[in-house]
Amino acid sequence: MTSTTAWDAIQQRLDAMPKPTQVLRLCSDPAIRDRYQKAKQAAQRAEDYLKSLPKDTDKDALALVRKQTREAQAELDQARTEYEANTVTLTFRALERGELKTLISEHPPTEEDEEEDSAAEFHLETFAPALIAAASVDGMPLEYAQHAMQTWALEDWRALWGAAWSVQQKRRSDLGKD
Repeated sequence: MTSTTAWDAIQQRLDAMPKPTQVLRLCSDPAIRDRYQKAKQAAQRAEDYLKSLPKDTDKDALALVRKQTREAQAELDQARTEYEANTVTLTFRALERGELKTLISEHPPTEEDEEEDSAAEFHLETFAPALIAAASVDGMPLEYAQHAMQTWALEDWRALWGAAWSVQQKRRSDLGKD
């Protein structure tokens, strides 16, 4: 018979916690993305306004606001469908600490990196694609991460790198008073 301690239960919960993830969405058409964002805002404003109405609001006025809220929600649903059809979603997961340390050590900063930044931990040109590939939940190959680094628009590349790097910095802990 196995004895279970309080720590055993805590450890089981800790070990079962999923690692942090970060999602990056890339929409092929900025107009579609903008329409979706505006529709989200309009639907939220309509919903907030409906909720803010006093209980004794005139029936006709309430019916009109409800109709406008339904229309805003329908517009959002349509915009979301179009947005999702034109968007690629990439997901990145935090690596285990040892895995990240090993990856960093495999891409040491060059002398030039250290001249530019004395605190440089890695050589960005090789580390960034390696981290992106390693952290990709979708199985992005290293070769594609290198290709993206060379061919994507600068801001899209920064967003890709940012998604893979920032998830390594996410914490699940909360140190504070109850």
